[in-house]
Amino acid sequence: MIPKIFHFVFGLKKQREPFHLAFYLCLESCFQVNRPDEVRLYYQHEPYGRYWDMIKPRLTLVKVEPPRRILDFRYRQWFADRYRYAHLSDFVRVEKLLETGGVYADMDTLFVNPIPERLYQQRFVLGRENDVPCERTGVMRSSLCNAFIMAEREAEFGRVWLEKMNAAFDGSWSNHSCQLPHQLSEAMPHLLHVERQESFYKFQWSREDLRRLFEECHAADLGDVLSIHLWSHLWWRRLRLDYSRFHAGKLTEEYVRTANTTYAVAARRFLPEGGAEPSRTRKLWSGLLRSFSKTG
Repeated sequence: MIPKIFHFVFGLKKQREPFHLAFYLCLESCFQVNRPDEVRLYYQHEPYGRYWDMIKPRLTLVKVEPPRRILDFRYRQWFADRYRYAHLSDFVRVEKLLETGGVYADMDTLFVNPIPERLYQQRFVLGRENDVPCERTGVMRSSLCNAFIMAEREAEFGRVWLEKMNAAFDGSWSNHSCQLPHQLSEAMPHLLHVERQESFYKFQWSREDLRRLFEECHAADLGDVLSIHLWSHLWWRRLRLDYSRFHAGKLTEEYVRTANTTYAVAARRFLPEGGAEPSRTRKLWSGLLRSFSKTG
């Protein structure tokens, strides 16, 4: 039996920006949709900002020391180092699930419909995503995404996965985290349940699906969806345009409240009451005051 303890990992790199609305909506939707017994957030560097102050009192905070091998790993490509925090999280999430059992989700998740009891009755749960290319060979490989995991305490599948993860880690995005569990699922199918793709990953990591999430409205198609994964590493930065024109700066309370898009419609009910975002007028006055202070 999988307990209703929800696990999140955040702050495995220094926090240089306030806690974002998207992360607040992830946690708030978890509370409202799934009514968890406890929500634990594992961190190294504590977040800050208005949205963090609003959600923090409802969380169990657990400070962690990330795995030294991943901290010291030397990437072949210099730009890959910006995703080290994600690789650290890959290890932390499995370790913590083995300790207590429960449900893990990435912070760029939006919970839509309650997780059914049939999944809590499983020993280990992963969801299928689209095939991903092997970074060494370019060959497309089957993948079980680790952005959403459910596990019993000391689940055997998780234990074997964690044991093999160190050897599989090569600095690539998916080899240890998504392609390895698929390989293990073929060898040990009796130890886990593979959930249908629509439950966790109805919208995939493609330009088309990101457009369906943030620029078009397909909210009527969410009846069979338990959670939405946002694949934020592909579009978060303003200058990254290869997957989407959308970026973190556009994901504001005003966007969620007024935009006719899949994500905005699904997330709207989880906005903070009264709003936590400064109004346009307050932003304008703040900008004017800063201008006067510089010239005064």
